[in-house]
Amino acid sequence: MTDYGVLFRELAIARLVATPNHQKVRETLIRELEARGFTVERHAFSGRPARALFGTPKSVSGTNLIAQRAGSPAVWLVAHYDSKGQPISMLKRLIAFGMVVGGLAFLLVGFIPALIALGLGLAVLSQNRVTDNSPGAVDNASALITILMTIDQLPRDAPVGVVFPDAEEYGLVGARALASDRAELFRNAAIINLDGIDDIGPAMVFAHRAGPVGTAVARALEARRWRWLPVIVDGIALRRAGRECATILKGGVATMMIVHTPRDIVDRVRLDGAARVAAGLARVLRAG
Repeated sequence: MTDYGVLFRELAIARLVATPNHQKVRETLIRELEARGFTVERHAFSGRPARALFGTPKSVSGTNLIAQRAGSPAVWLVAHYDSKGQPISMLKRLIAFGMVVGGLAFLLVGFIPALIALGLGLAVLSQNRVTDNSPGAVDNASALITILMTIDQLPRDAPVGVVFPDAEEYGLVGARALASDRAELFRNAAIINLDGIDDIGPAMVFAHRAGPVGTAVARALEARRWRWLPVIVDGIALRRAGRECATILKGGVATMMIVHTPRDIVDRVRLDGAARVAAGLARVLRAG
């Protein structure tokens, strides 16, 4: 029987793409998937990081993990396995982005405060640099554990596959490569992406492409369905490849204050949220 707490500590280590820890976590995930009877394909790719990030290389290379058992999956469970740090938290970046948008809007009518808001917002966003100083417990080791918990509650012949994309933190680079190179895998399937499963806060379902599986999952988790959220997740890139696509998130303001910071550590997460989401997902997938 898997000790999820021990495994969580193995996965929740600073693991920026191409670092030794990143490679270590990839091998741990392959071990866990193979132990559950999956055949794991390593999908190598290269791509350009998002231009909004500073301090990144011109190109990043990574390895997506694609895991299948017998038959073609009707549902793919997805969670990125890389992490990154940034000098400012997600919450501060969202506030700064709002200040920039508001500043630009009010600048058109000549408000002096608009210049101040615009300048402050740009000053904060200029700190949007990539580091390797966050263990990424919530983002996104918690989602990796949630998927393994879900798989462990399903029969081995369940038509469910697993994808662990890489380089999400550089701007969905791995997911974009999957949607381009391996679109045939997802064409007739539902994609359920998980990104940031905290113990606290409500569950949310970001409906990239609506469908019955995403609707059932939202109902099982008593989650609100959103058609837009101010987050960048792999479901945005994968939506064009699948029959339907949704992202599950769970957290609140306190979560956004620690994501991408050194405070996103194992010791603040009990995995209660992961267990709840996994139980709901498993009920939906067992029902077919």
